[in-house]
Amino acid sequence: MAMAMIDHDPGAVPVAPVPRPGRGASFDDVFLAGYPRLVRSLTVVCGGDRETAADCVADAFERAFVRWRRVSRLDDPTGWIRRVAINRAIDQGRRRRRRDRAVERLSTQDAAATSGVLDERIESAGSSDGSLTAAVAGLSPQQRAVVALFYVDDLSVAEVAATMELSEGAVKYHLHQARERLRVTWQPEDGGAP
Repeated sequence: MAMAMIDHDPGAVPVAPVPRPGRGASFDDVFLAGYPRLVRSLTVVCGGDRETAADCVADAFERAFVRWRRVSRLDDPTGWIRRVAINRAIDQGRRRRRRDRAVERLSTQDAAATSGVLDERIESAGSSDGSLTAAVAGLSPQQRAVVALFYVDDLSVAEVAATMELSEGAVKYHLHQARERLRVTWQPEDGGAP
């Protein structure tokens, strides 16, 4: 099995790729191999909120379990589960934004009192680099999803495109835009260049 390199950097640490169960795998095998990776990548999609990510992944696995006879015949059952989890995360984000807008309209509090909510969520995510988590949280939901799948879940551009139901060109565009935005907004905690 070939070794993958973190961050595609010549000096990066080699890591063995995680096996991905395919067609005909048992639900338990898919769950054990996929759950931690999916939670990790969905945490980025959810703006650093690990609890919401875990809920979305758990819901996706629940839906897969109910439909396991059909899902297990797919070439990539984990891909199906990933797509369901991402859809769930996007839906929850929409609901949260609608709720937040409604509360803002109805609230008599000033905006300064509620500005710390996102900061608390990012700090509680347990990231080793909170500044990076905060910078990624500032990306659009589409860019966060593409970044999470490409860098955290280590999917290829083609796999990200299939998962997100986008063209490969659109994935490359979102990755480029995300990198450009992060280059401007993210300052690593160690003070080095991004």
